[in-house]
Amino acid sequence: MIRFPRLSFARRASPFSPRRFPFGSAACALLVAACTPAPAPETAIAPAAKLHLETFGTARPAQTRTLIVVLHGDGDAAARSDHYRFAAEAARAVPESAAVALLRPGYGDARGNRSPGERGTDTGDNFTSDRIAAVGDAIVALRHRYGEARVVIVGDAGGAAIAANLAGIRPGLIDGMVLVGCPCTLPEWRALMKAQAPAGGWGSQVASLDPLKTAGGVAPSLRVAVLVGADDKVTPAALSRAYAEALALRGVATDYRIVPGKGHDLLNDPEVLAATTRLAAALPKKI
Repeated sequence: MIRFPRLSFARRASPFSPRRFPFGSAACALLVAACTPAPAPETAIAPAAKLHLETFGTARPAQTRTLIVVLHGDGDAAARSDHYRFAAEAARAVPESAAVALLRPGYGDARGNRSPGERGTDTGDNFTSDRIAAVGDAIVALRHRYGEARVVIVGDAGGAAIAANLAGIRPGLIDGMVLVGCPCTLPEWRALMKAQAPAGGWGSQVASLDPLKTAGGVAPSLRVAVLVGADDKVTPAALSRAYAEALALRGVATDYRIVPGKGHDLLNDPEVLAATTRLAAALPKKI
């Protein structure tokens, strides 16, 4: 048995306490990558964000202590969970907070707003370095605006993959991360989807980054919550668990939860809001 530092599971009273579990094959494969030293924290300030965003909350930027950045999943606006709704609820639930819902590159919403860039085909092809950089640059600009705030990123489905990769390649950018229904082991996820939809383009070569491979760059100080529905057939629990194990190997405080009776449409479930609120409360105060 190997102790995975500060990895916890659903129904535990303390979401960031240690937990033992068997050393799985996915974790073995990641031992070297997960122990890779993290890159230096980000210090540059980007120009004004170009991605479309909507801001929720009543706190002024100088009085905001927690900034919650929400990334939506794949698919058209009508088919994916409403990240605007989640952002509004998060801003109300977390004290002294603001929430910003971003449209990922190339995506639009039901009101006709759209972010610049190429959306891709929603087959795991749009978790690429340039798209991750666009989201990261938007967060840098937001950090500059909300200078006293800790930053928590909440990613749903494909947005969770973007968030996880961002945490691995720009580790100084965020303080906390909530992943919901994450396709966090990219090749396995694409193989699963190809089996479900053989003619859907899932077998093509992609330049996307695999969160499981970028996990070695995640800062050990990051606080993370990973949630997945027990009945999720799109991003099954095994994909999230493998990523949670990799983070635990780095000593990252990780709250991994399987939500009973829930499928892939999980972002606006009360469990996700509760996890976000707990994580925000657990973050150290910014000095």
